[in-house]
Amino acid sequence: MRLTRRLQAALRRVAPPVIAAPLERALDILSTPYRALAKALYKRSPKGLFSRTLLIIVAPIVVMQGVLGFVFMERHYDLVTQRLSEAIVGEIAFLVDVLETYPQEDGYVAFTDMARDSLDLSVTVLPPDPLPPPRPKPFFGILDLYLSEQISQKIGRPFWIDTVGRSSFVEIRIQLDARVLRVIARRSQTYASNSHIFIVWMVSTSLVLVFIAMLFLRNQTRPVERLATAAESFGKGRPIDDFRPSGAHEVRRAAQAFIEMRRRIERQIEQRTAMLAGVGHDLRTILTRFRLQLALLEDSEEVRALQHDVDEMKTMLEDYLAFARGDGDEQAQPTDMALVIEDLEAEAEILDAEVTSHYAGEPMVTLKPIAFKRALTNLVTNAARFGNRVRINAQHQEGWLTVLIEDDGPGIPEDARESVFRPFHRLDSARNQDSGGSGLGLAIARDVVRGHGGDIVLDESPALGGLRARVRIPV
Repeated sequence: MRLTRRLQAALRRVAPPVIAAPLERALDILSTPYRALAKALYKRSPKGLFSRTLLIIVAPIVVMQGVLGFVFMERHYDLVTQRLSEAIVGEIAFLVDVLETYPQEDGYVAFTDMARDSLDLSVTVLPPDPLPPPRPKPFFGILDLYLSEQISQKIGRPFWIDTVGRSSFVEIRIQLDARVLRVIARRSQTYASNSHIFIVWMVSTSLVLVFIAMLFLRNQTRPVERLATAAESFGKGRPIDDFRPSGAHEVRRAAQAFIEMRRRIERQIEQRTAMLAGVGHDLRTILTRFRLQLALLEDSEEVRALQHDVDEMKTMLEDYLAFARGDGDEQAQPTDMALVIEDLEAEAEILDAEVTSHYAGEPMVTLKPIAFKRALTNLVTNAARFGNRVRINAQHQEGWLTVLIEDDGPGIPEDARESVFRPFHRLDSARNQDSGGSGLGLAIARDVVRGHGGDIVLDESPALGGLRARVRIPV
């Protein structure tokens, strides 16, 4: 496809529009079947590094075996069979000349002994009866073909051959003037009977080489798989202490670069966490002084308003620090998700919502429990705050944990479902517009879920009619 675009661009540069336009259309027409073929091959081709590399090695071996096998069977087998057939027919022609030229005693004892001892043929002279009807020919009758051609050319007498009846022998009958000459020869005397040995050796040695190549390839691809597993585990916040560079030079360089990148990210997270801890401590100290000073003042409407502002500032500060801190240094560990779902149900019931929950699959899941529970709590409290009924369904199946949180509230317009995940974004129509909200709840939830390698998707609840939040992470 890129080659087609390059050719079209080159045509536009060097050819006038009158010529370039038809040629571009012709290239588009020719490239359509190529793109369809490339797409079909891509769908059916292996996707793994080991399988692709093995295919690169095996495919040429198979092609080479096919070519060699065809050349051998077509040339060597055909030529050897032709030469052997010529030789055996020449010996039979010699016997015919001897039989017709020289007088023979009764029983043809000397004649048959000579054929047996000198030519290794079993010869019998029969009465002049008619020849049997022709035998059915085999599908690949190369031996019948060559024997028939040579007998017709060298002997020129009526004949009958049987290459099928007795698999180890070939029977030939020649109609003479006053007798019938029957010759029985070993099948190995008439055609190349050991050709299969070449095929057996070729296939067996190729299988041995492919097996050795698979062992070496597995050793070469294993470091790449370990690097991918370490990167995936690091992305999900799981410890990877046992990872070290190994394998080929290029793979070691990539692994070492990954280790250095991980160290830089961890140092950056540590510095950010320490800075946020200091900022949070200082701001909390100031807010505490504000609250103490307000507590010493006489109760009035202005004081209550200031206390409300201080409480809102404290809530916003906690939400902001939670969002900026992310998962922090929490380590992933096995967690009972069935208990987490029960805790979420209790959180929704505190807000006077009618809650139902269900969990299916293995309850133990490896994740960051505090961060993940915080993300789900944000979603559940939003659903309980803006709806009367909340439904929580979780399922652990085929390596994925899926949590569906539905409510019967007003929902969120389709064009605003993505923007609500932006930090400090609040809807004017009050899906998350509440007196204590800071606009960070959904942003924190998506940040935590994406930190586990998954995502959150919002859509309409088909059962309750409100909003449905779909959380899906690999586990």
